[in-house]
Amino acid sequence: MQEPLSFRAATQSDAEAIAQVYLSSRKTLVAFAPIAHSDEVVVLWIRNHLIPNHQVIVVEQGHTIIGMMALSVDQETGWIDQLYLHPDFVGQRIGTKLVEYAKNALGSPIRLYTFQENQGAIRFYERQGFKAIQYGDGSGNEENCPDVLYEWR
Repeated sequence: MQEPLSFRAATQSDAEAIAQVYLSSRKTLVAFAPIAHSDEVVVLWIRNHLIPNHQVIVVEQGHTIIGMMALSVDQETGWIDQLYLHPDFVGQRIGTKLVEYAKNALGSPIRLYTFQENQGAIRFYERQGFKAIQYGDGSGNEENCPDVLYEWR
């Protein structure tokens, strides 16, 4: 029997485990988009920027972090700045539970970016009620990959 999932606020001591989820997901599920920084710099960014400046939620199964989400608010708009699951846990409704958490925490509207080539994420966010509102050529992100801005109301 699988251990139950738990959701909690991230702490500084979670930075390496969060980076492992982020990097595993990016390298496996978003391989078309180059990671702009080394693995070590990603850990430092998570520890020194993401956790202190965003509401970062981790998903644990047992004592292992298997997912993460970073939220923020900009004026009247909530943002899902990051949402990543370890590739072994995709398709188990964990992402849906994270988006439901975001909707409850932030209210409407919520915006997020994803890459146009990331068809799995696009299908996922559209199932969650997000609508594409703007397409970019990639000049606004570090990966230089065409992106799409989604909004939920």
